[in-house]
Amino acid sequence: MKANYHTHTQRCRHAGGSEEDYVRAALDAGLSILGFSDHAPFPDHDYGYRMPYDELGPYFSAVERLAKAHDSDIIIRKGLEIEYAPRYMPYYEQLFDHWKVDYLLLGEHFYADSSGEMRFISQAQDTEANLCYARAIAEALKTGLFSMVAHPDLFAMNFFAWDKNCDAACDIILDAAAQSGAVLEYNANGYRRGIHDYPDERRYMYPHKKFWEKAARAGLPVIIGADCHDPAQVWDECMPRAREDLANLGITALERLENL
Repeated sequence: MKANYHTHTQRCRHAGGSEEDYVRAALDAGLSILGFSDHAPFPDHDYGYRMPYDELGPYFSAVERLAKAHDSDIIIRKGLEIEYAPRYMPYYEQLFDHWKVDYLLLGEHFYADSSGEMRFISQAQDTEANLCYARAIAEALKTGLFSMVAHPDLFAMNFFAWDKNCDAACDIILDAAAQSGAVLEYNANGYRRGIHDYPDERRYMYPHKKFWEKAARAGLPVIIGADCHDPAQVWDECMPRAREDLANLGITALERLENL
């Protein structure tokens, strides 16, 4: 079975292709399940790299229409990739109760620090920020609202050498996933972002091998996400490569999310 739950569209302003374009690509690639999870807007602030709030309804309508039109060919799920901050709890609940989303994919690009201020992990000044980032993910998973964690090793994209803070951040995230039952996503888009020079090694921004070695030892469920920003990436060469790399670490990737 081929399934991908991490799909973006042109609505997020940094991807190409309509919802219909992605469905056609998924059908051509032989997918059984396609989950749409475009970057969620927030009702009170534009954090960038996401659809405007007034496109939320049209986005859901498009996904629902395509799910009905292709119900005999492919399972289409309606979701969002979204960050967590405690003050947005009513909004998350509205997404389920009013908009009837099938799932929320936790994609922490920014997070609320201890004072409630929003911090972007890409702007971290040192590896201590990784600990705050990891604690924000742990707090999010305690809510039970998120089916899986997108690119849980995203903090590794910052140009610092791996250190004890990185190890500790891994442990916080893995412990939280184990306690909540959330699935970890091995993000294939990291391969597409290329190899870069870091202070301690030359590597991909993510997936980071040290994180996934720890995940393997913990025995946590893992699924591969295309994180596609172009229809051609729904199931490209990065997907089987990700499965092979996980297998070499002793991880058998899930084929689909339970009940989705």
